[in-house]
Order: sequence, then structure tokens, then C-alpha cells
Amino acid sequence: MGGFSLELNEDQTDLRDWVHGFAEDVIRPAAAEWDEREETPWPVIQEAAKIGLYGFESLATWFADPLGLSLPIATEELFWGDAGIALALMGTGLAAAGIFASGQPEQLAEWVPECFGTEDDPKLAAFCASEPQAGSDVAGYRTRAVYDEKTDEWVINGQKAWATNGGIANVHVVTAVVDPTLGARGQAGFVVPPGTPGLSSPGKIKKHGMRASHTADVFFDDVRVPGRCLLGGKERLDARLARAREGQRAGGQAAMATFETTRPTVGAMAVGVARAAYEYALDYAKDREAFGRKIIENQSIAFDLANMKMEIDAARLLVWRAAWMGRNNVPFTAGEGSMSKLKAGEVSVWATERAIHILGGAGYTREHPVERMHRDAKIFTIFEGTSEIQRLVVARAISGMHIK
Repeated sequence: MGGFSLELNEDQTDLRDWVHGFAEDVIRPAAAEWDEREETPWPVIQEAAKIGLYGFESLATWFADPLGLSLPIATEELFWGDAGIALALMGTGLAAAGIFASGQPEQLAEWVPECFGTEDDPKLAAFCASEPQAGSDVAGYRTRAVYDEKTDEWVINGQKAWATNGGIANVHVVTAVVDPTLGARGQAGFVVPPGTPGLSSPGKIKKHGMRASHTADVFFDDVRVPGRCLLGGKERLDARLARAREGQRAGGQAAMATFETTRPTVGAMAVGVARAAYEYALDYAKDREAFGRKIIENQSIAFDLANMKMEIDAARLLVWRAAWMGRNNVPFTAGEGSMSKLKAGEVSVWATERAIHILGGAGYTREHPVERMHRDAKIFTIFEGTSEIQRLVVARAISGMHIK
């Protein structure tokens, strides 16, 4: 057995450098333009697809890393480039993760490639979980799926909110209630194939940050999907529901299974934004002069930067630990997945705010990217479980009690 090491292996180092190069050469130069346009950056997505950075093969390779670090490494570098564009690239991965979390092998083979399209014709996918009256409260979902035995179809009705790529996606992965009497345990995940009638979206929501990423409400009006689109299959669903009705442990439900898979990755997103802001502020402080000296020579500025570096490194280590645990099926006995996302998200908001402060008035303008980074960072304390929800998960894990 090899000794403990935090050194990245050659494959991971090559991956980091490759993705960093794309982020530096392609994403960063386009960041301000697509933030202002508030449109999906298709040219960047197409460029990423051409070099193999956007596609199910790359995602599968990152997932296959036995250490679990390739996905957070690549994610951090993309979000170091720009969070809005990076989410436009990574948003499809959330839907793919939903299929991975609950789907059967044949469903993965059929639908994950459909999420990404091809090198010449890239597509997007959307994971539809949150609803207007139920975000963190997954037990409050109302979107309903009813099985039609005559046609072997599921009929979906309801509304989803805040769906990344919602309405413009090739594939929509939807969490719906199949047995309202069981709360969160009576839910299942479904794939809505391209062009399915009854699915509609009113258009993109205007947002505070992440403006290059498409976010929208999605409506389901008698959307009929074949029985094979039920993730995991009906036999497994029926067995799970039967256990739940008998009061037995029913296993994880669809939305939470996906979130547990992706929370360390969201933490890596936050680390990337925080690191970008820290590096920009550090360079600025070493160049900017006030009162006859570089501002970094002032202890208050230097200490801010030291704290930023320390907190970012600490957040990254929590993300890597959770990613390694998730990949190697080590139980999150203390809510380590939620812990990583919580820490990284709050560090990102704090670090980008400090970066603006170090730049002073210049940092508040759009002439410098830290203003945009600060707007982008805020979502990390909200989506895929607010900071309060993450603390609740950790508190329940360490106490063994159902804290409300």
C-alpha cells in the first residue's frame, strides 16, 4: 500500500493544465461579453466540444478517476475562467449525474450521449428539481407522474423552477411525485426525450450573476414519456415504494441522490471563483501604489490576502476529501459532502467581496472582473441546497437526531 500523498498524479496534472489553458485562452476573453449579453455562449460550447472538453466521454473519464479528483480539478479550472460560461458548460453534467445516480446501465448508454450531442452538433441537458414553492424542501414537490398501464407511459404534470438549461435542453431529467402519501420517499426521476409534446418554457430568467448560463421555469402539461424513461425501472420503483409503505428504509430519493453526487463538484465551482478573485486582487495589490508604496505593503491588505489564500486552500481540501469519499463509496457520516459545499460557497462569497474591497472604487466597476465574480459567487450559498440546509445535513449527521 502506498503512503499518503496530496500530490496530483501525471494524468491529473495534465488535465488541470489542459483545462486551465482553455479557461485562460477561450473562456476569460469572452467572459465580459457573454455576461453583458446574458445569452448562452454557444460558440464557446462548440469550441469545447471540438477539443473534447465538452462531451460524455470527458465526463465519464473524469468520473472514472479512482481518486475522485479529476472532476473537481477540471471544474475548478473552468470556473476560474468564468463562472457563467463554465456553468453553461457544466450544467449538462447535473442532468447526467441524475441519470448516473438512479439510472440502469442501458439508460445511461441511451440518454447520457443525448445530453451532450456530438462534436459537430453539441446539445444541452437540464435537471429539473426545484419548484416555485419547494426549493430546499424536496418533500414539498408537487409535480406529479402517473403511470398509464394501457400504453406503458408516464404522464407528467407540474412546474419546475430555476432549471439550468430548462426549455433549451435536448434532454430534461425531472423529479416527480409518484405516490403523494409518502412525501420525499414517493418520488422518482424521469427522462423527457427531445421534442416531447407538452413541455414548455416561457424563456430565460434575468439573474444577478451567472448571466451566461440559461436558467428558466419549465412547465409539464400532460407530458407523456415511455415506461423506459423511468430512471431505475418500474420493478425497482415498485419495490422501493413497497418498503416505504411498510415503514422500512426506502433508500435515497431521486433529487437528493443527485445532490449528494454533485455537492463536492459545486464546492469546486465555488473554489474556482474564489481563487480567480484572490489571484486578481493579489496581482492588483502588488502593482497598485498609494501613499508612496505598493498597497500590499500595508498589513491590512496583506493579511486580507493571506486569509483569502488560507480559506480557499481549506475549502479545496474539504472538496477533495468529499470527492474522494464519494468516488470510493465511503459513507458521509458527518455530512462531508454538504460540509464541502457549505465551506466553499461561503468562502467564495467572502473572498470575492474582499477582492472588491482591496481594489477599492475600481473593484466596484465593470472595468475589473471582481465585480462580476462577486455577483456570480452568491449563488453558491443558495443553489443545490442553501447554506442553512447544508448546516442542517451536517448537524443531523453528527448528532444522529432529526434536527429541524
